Amino acid sequence: MADQPYKAVLLFGAPGVGKGTQGKILGVIPGFHHISTGEIFRALDRESELGKLVMSFSSHGELVPDDITLQVWEEHMAAQVDAGKYKPAKDILLLDGLPRNLGQANLLDGHILPLRVIHLVASDQDAMVERLRRRAIKEKRADDANEKLIRRRWDIYRDETQPVLDHYPRNIIAEIDAVGTPAEVLLRILNDLVPMLTTQFGNVFETEAA
Repeated sequence: MADQPYKAVLLFGAPGVGKGTQGKILGVIPGFHHISTGEIFRALDRESELGKLVMSFSSHGELVPDDITLQVWEEHMAAQVDAGKYKPAKDILLLDGLPRNLGQANLLDGHILPLRVIHLVASDQDAMVERLRRRAIKEKRADDANEKLIRRRWDIYRDETQPVLDHYPRNIIAEIDAVGTPAEVLLRILNDLVPMLTTQFGNVFETEAA
């Protein structure tokens, strides 16, 4: 565990709302460091002890237990700090994909200091379903193009996420309309986050030398 909790912005969003896209864009803004738990797991060394432990669950179609998920995340964060890629004293962590459920939220308490929760919501669910369906067809994933399956994923997300949102103070949660171009959605997010950034850093941001 870090000596001090990581200052963090949590990114939430149902499948298809563009959460990953927005996280990557925000991650290049000075003062932010984007972490996707999905990418962490995909990059995990499967020959390491932790990698073998994770595979013992995922290879059998089982969910990785919350405590192991947190352990994977902690080791990745320590490596990011050691490599100088993430500077806790200067950067705000953008957490994408964690916590996924209330158990993970409870385990993260003390590890992070949530400054803001960005919840990307779709005012037009049908548009999001169609976006996912088209993407699945484009990527030749026929099974994922099934509309009933897509709507089921939405139901699961809603059931798992609402208790997590209820875990955090209501005054730090911002609901952002996810319908529109990536630039339009980004503008809405920045309109919410910029005041918080100014409070944390003032008007001066450190950038790495080119």
